[in-house]
Amino acid sequence: MAVLGTLLRNRRPDERNHAWNQANLFGPQSLTITSRDFSDDGTLPLKHSGTRVGGQNISPHLTWSAPPAGTSELLLVVEDVDVPLGANPAIHCLALIDETRLPSPHELPPGALGKQTPAPGVTLLRSFISRGYHGPEPLKGHGPHRYVFELYALGTSLLDRPDRDALTKTRPRRLLASLDVPVLARGRITGISQR
Repeated sequence: MAVLGTLLRNRRPDERNHAWNQANLFGPQSLTITSRDFSDDGTLPLKHSGTRVGGQNISPHLTWSAPPAGTSELLLVVEDVDVPLGANPAIHCLALIDETRLPSPHELPPGALGKQTPAPGVTLLRSFISRGYHGPEPLKGHGPHRYVFELYALGTSLLDRPDRDALTKTRPRRLLASLDVPVLARGRITGISQR
């Protein structure tokens, strides 16, 4: 695998295809996201990586500043923006968060995005594999991969829509491209993983 990673070393998705750069997801960058597990542009600990590379596939702790008034729910997008296969970043997790149901305000504890036992208030949507958090498993020798945890404060609830069931089954890129709700605020934090 190290040979493949080295051969693809200069291949990255088009920056324009990152969720953060989609026009329908623009909004004020007023949310501050932090983690007890890693600093912005810091290394993600191995336990947050996928099991195929020796990790435990545990989503990291995340906390954020208070969203603005009028926020109905939060959309969390976790992307590997350096995956070398295809024009789009790989979406490692997509979730809707109802802050009124979280155990602690403005915070997800470690493991809160687990497929089998998501935290109260977390609705897991489809990602590039299935549902739930999928930790980093970058190609060996490809270089550092940025895993961007993006949070969007939505002014309209997606879970209250009549097409909720269809929405929860929609492929992640199609869902993100089709969002037509106001983004009141957004923020992000990036963790690095490399093999």
